[in-house]
Amino acid sequence: MKKKTLLIRLAVLVLCVALGATMMVIGRGHTIYLDNKTLEDYQGQEYKAFERVNITVDGEDEVIKLKKRERDMATCIGQSFHMTLEITEKKGDEPRVEEIDLKLPYNMDGIIINLPAYLAGLPEEAWMTEFIPAPEPEEPDEEEPDIGDEFDMGGDLGLEGDAIA
Repeated sequence: MKKKTLLIRLAVLVLCVALGATMMVIGRGHTIYLDNKTLEDYQGQEYKAFERVNITVDGEDEVIKLKKRERDMATCIGQSFHMTLEITEKKGDEPRVEEIDLKLPYNMDGIIINLPAYLAGLPEEAWMTEFIPAPEPEEPDEEEPDIGDEFDMGGDLGLEGDAIA
C-alpha cells in the first residue's frame, strides 16, 4: 500500500515539474523594442532608416507607426514573434509589405531589433541586441550633516550656569 502511494506521489511530482518547465518556455514574456534607426559603420557600410514603417504584431488591431530615428515596443508571450511591416523607404515611394517570423532567445527579456539591419539580411549580432536599462542615479541623503565632531571648538566648556564676569 505504501509503495503504491509513493509511486503516485512521485508520478504527480514528475508531472508537475514537467508542466512547470513547459510553461516556463511557452509562457515566457519578452519586451521587443523595434528600432527604425540608421545602423552606422557596420563592416564599413551604413544601413539607412526607412522614411516610415507601420508594424502590426501577431495580427493585433493596434499599429505601431515609426518614423526615422524612432523606437517603440511590443510585448510577446512565447519564443516566436510574428510581425507585418508596411515599409516606405523614401518619401513618395509606394509602401511594400514584409512578413517576419523570429525565434526569440530565451535568455533575453528586453530585445532591440534594428529593422533596417534585419531587412538588409545582416547576421543576428548586427540587428539584435539586449536592452539594458540605465541605472537610476543615486539621490543624495536628505539628512542634515553632523555639525559636531571631535575638532568642534564650540562644544560644552563645563561652565554650567556659571557666569563669567
